[in-house]
Amino acid sequence: MNLQRIDAHSHVSFRAFRDDEDAVIRRSLEEGTGMLAVGTRMETSLEAVACADKHDGIWALVGLHPTHVFSSYVDDSEMADVSTPEKFDIAAYRALARRSAKVVGIGECGLDYYRLPEGGDHEAIKEAQRAAFRGQLDLARELDLPVMIHCREAHDEVLRMLEEYREAGRPIRGNVHCFTGTWAEAQRYLALGFYVSFTGIITFPPRKSDLGQGKETLADVARQVPLDRMLIETDAPYLAPLPHRGRRNEPSFVKHVAAFIAGIKHVSVEEVERQTLQNVKALFRI
Repeated sequence: MNLQRIDAHSHVSFRAFRDDEDAVIRRSLEEGTGMLAVGTRMETSLEAVACADKHDGIWALVGLHPTHVFSSYVDDSEMADVSTPEKFDIAAYRALARRSAKVVGIGECGLDYYRLPEGGDHEAIKEAQRAAFRGQLDLARELDLPVMIHCREAHDEVLRMLEEYREAGRPIRGNVHCFTGTWAEAQRYLALGFYVSFTGIITFPPRKSDLGQGKETLADVARQVPLDRMLIETDAPYLAPLPHRGRRNEPSFVKHVAAFIAGIKHVSVEEVERQTLQNVKALFRI
């Protein structure tokens, strides 16, 4: 299959696509857009693997999202009526990862200190997230697979954990998905050998308050990330880029992320797509 680009993080098997999943996938593949289908708990990880096994040009990642280790509201776009917590079962995820050659990574995993529930025991929830994250880092090491990291309001802690693994002689490789951190944080991930990926958020106009205070924008950060360490993604069905903002996102829209990055880096769209395609193939060995 002749792919021009790969959406490095999508949830194309989520419930948001229950009525037209095959049509969305076909539309993307026909224009040369492959994708990684990413799981967020056992149910969606199983669906991601099934989707990848069904289609050329799609690969899967399996993992437990940090917000699913405690009882929480679940977006209807993801799955129906499931808010029960899941404890990371390394044996179950190991078996799933080994089930198919199309499984190329572990995740979406990490830490999310943004969505902590009101009135809950926040320290207990954070500790449960840390335990699940460490379990997935251990599994990634065992299977020699990269990780797909989700991080909100916890970059320093995620980075310290990754640095601990490196210092112990057990380095982790992977990608920081939907990066919205600072250039200083990005530099620490790059120093660990990680890739950094950007979504449609990068196409959104920066907040006037941030510009007025002279804060660095996401575009400022992306401009400094070397192209050979960058991935492009949609996080579909979420975060549709301009000109589709507010709509359901889909993998074919990743071309708009590529176009925006080409503009801020003053290179051609073809160069961005060619290099990020090479990057995702190298990281996930596809």
